[in-house]
Amino acid sequence: MGRLIAALVLLCPAVASADWALNMRPGVTPTSQNIYHLHMTVLWICVVIGVLVFGVMFYSIFKFRKSRGAQAAHFHENTTVEIVWTLIPFVILVCVAIPATRTLIAMESTGNADMTIKATGYQWRWHYDYLDQGLSFFSVLAAESNKVRQPKSGIDPHTVDNYLLDVDQPLVVPVGKKVRLLTTANDVIHAWWVPDLGVKRDAIPGFINESWFKVETPGTYRGQCAELCGKDHGFMPIVVVAKEESEFNKWVEEKKAAVLAEAAANDPNREWKKEELMAKGAEVYTKNCAVCHQADGKGVPGNFPALAGSKIANGTPDEHIDRVLFGKNLMPAWKETLSAVEIAAVITYERNSFGNTAGDVVQPKQVAEY
Repeated sequence: MGRLIAALVLLCPAVASADWALNMRPGVTPTSQNIYHLHMTVLWICVVIGVLVFGVMFYSIFKFRKSRGAQAAHFHENTTVEIVWTLIPFVILVCVAIPATRTLIAMESTGNADMTIKATGYQWRWHYDYLDQGLSFFSVLAAESNKVRQPKSGIDPHTVDNYLLDVDQPLVVPVGKKVRLLTTANDVIHAWWVPDLGVKRDAIPGFINESWFKVETPGTYRGQCAELCGKDHGFMPIVVVAKEESEFNKWVEEKKAAVLAEAAANDPNREWKKEELMAKGAEVYTKNCAVCHQADGKGVPGNFPALAGSKIANGTPDEHIDRVLFGKNLMPAWKETLSAVEIAAVITYERNSFGNTAGDVVQPKQVAEY
């Protein structure tokens, strides 16, 4: 029994150190490492001050306690002491201000960037524009995490790797290149935050904020929206994948080819079969609509209306198209976000699922001409 207890005692620190990473992480960019070193410098200055002040205080309390007959000194002022306790904090503040100012100036230096990416916050997703490469895409919560988080899913979140911290399409950047990041938002205020990059910048509708980072180590780095932006604020993670430049260039070419292939396959001018629209609509619904209307189409009472049995999903196609294209109240407008094919597919899916019996098919051409 004694040996078992001893073994547990020896194991506990290792487990605790793995689960309790209380300090900041140095990160993988010059900015994040400067922030980390500045933080540690200030921390140790505070530790030294705390040890000295509390050491003198407790020593005085013990050494000059009343039971030993100590008598309080009576004096009104001491110029030397006042100068000393003014100069010491002043010197400490100057010593802290110099590296802090240097770090802040470096953080704001967005010039001479190798590439520029615009990150736009939506409720509840990120849209990335590679302004130099001509690429753009949305990045949303990974399907597996989204499935687990649904009410009454019955799935243990611990069985999902990187639960709520994974996306369908990560932001990919080259290692060793200065990336200028422009942040803005389409609806409410968001904040793009990745601790390992040392970047946390507000994304505000109508404004463009600038920041930059240069990842020095290939890898995957995760972050989240850091501004309370609505009901699903906790479900819009950020994932950045840093690759060697040659791999990044290859990824860009593959991404462009995939976009062209998808555009060719999703021709809005052809007549789509109902089965095709239903299959694509289920995919679009899961990725974009289930966040509010839920996977079973029953919505969230008091917040998001149910699609099951709704007047819109069982009414005229034009009314349904109008609502999806232009939104209403909390319902966002999807006109600029989804293609005509995706909108036609999801409308067809909604009108023929969840017990709805509209039975009709909405073609992409109808959406494009609306």
